[in-house]
Amino acid sequence: MKEEGKKSVTKLKFKRLMRKKWLYPALYLSVAALVLVGVFWYQQGASDLEDQIAEQPDSKVQDEFLTTDNEKDSVPVMDHQENIQMPVADEKAASIVTKFYDYNASEQDQESALVLYNNKYYQSEGVDITREDGEAFEVTAALSGTVTEVKEDPLYGNVIEITHDENVSTVYASLEDVEVLAGSDVAQGDVLGSAGRNSFGQASGVHVHFEVRSDGQPVNPEDFFGQPMSKIIEQAKEEAASDEAQEDVQTPSEEPKEDADQPAEEDEMNSDEDAPESEDEEQTPDEESASSISNTQA
Repeated sequence: MKEEGKKSVTKLKFKRLMRKKWLYPALYLSVAALVLVGVFWYQQGASDLEDQIAEQPDSKVQDEFLTTDNEKDSVPVMDHQENIQMPVADEKAASIVTKFYDYNASEQDQESALVLYNNKYYQSEGVDITREDGEAFEVTAALSGTVTEVKEDPLYGNVIEITHDENVSTVYASLEDVEVLAGSDVAQGDVLGSAGRNSFGQASGVHVHFEVRSDGQPVNPEDFFGQPMSKIIEQAKEEAASDEAQEDVQTPSEEPKEDADQPAEEDEMNSDEDAPESEDEEQTPDEESASSISNTQA
């Protein structure tokens, strides 16, 4: 009985509450407030998510890209090798008028590698480069390196020697003026001076005499234009191995000993014939081996 009385009282209170005029507006406002809070919470969460996505490429993704890119570039930069260039600022306007004397070259190339000086022919150990219009031009470094010598030679004019790695050196002669000092470092393409004239290569006109040497021995520059310096080292090793093989194959003979005295007699005859000429001549290539710039500088 008591429980039924409590239930009836509760129903009576509920009916009285439902009759209140402010009940429905209050419920409506409460529901609307809950809906607005939900919408606001949803929009705020979506905005935070967009900010996180927008910030991620600038942090993690970009850092990973930069790290990977740096790792890839670190090794190639160290291993990079320069290709040997012609020692001129404008290769298209340049031409080779005197070639390197190669015993295996054609007869025509060998003739173009002979230099006439003082009524005698000498084998060229480099190349003479001129402009097609015959005008002066800037001489540039064929490779990066260190300037080891700058001097004025009576036969070759101003001479610059640059040393590189692996005992490779380049020589630039017949320069009108010089813009570098001994001991300075130069980069490939840096201007060394301007082409001019010299006594030894008068027939070439305004030109630069260019030599490439490996361990002091001249090599043909035309074989290595556009090639990395490592090609010079490879060729030097191949030639050294070939020379050693030829020495092993050769057998001693007695015939050369019989003729050993002949050169001495010929040298005496030549010295007697050339003695009067040497008094009137200026400096000749024979006196200081002018067919080689490096020997002239010694």
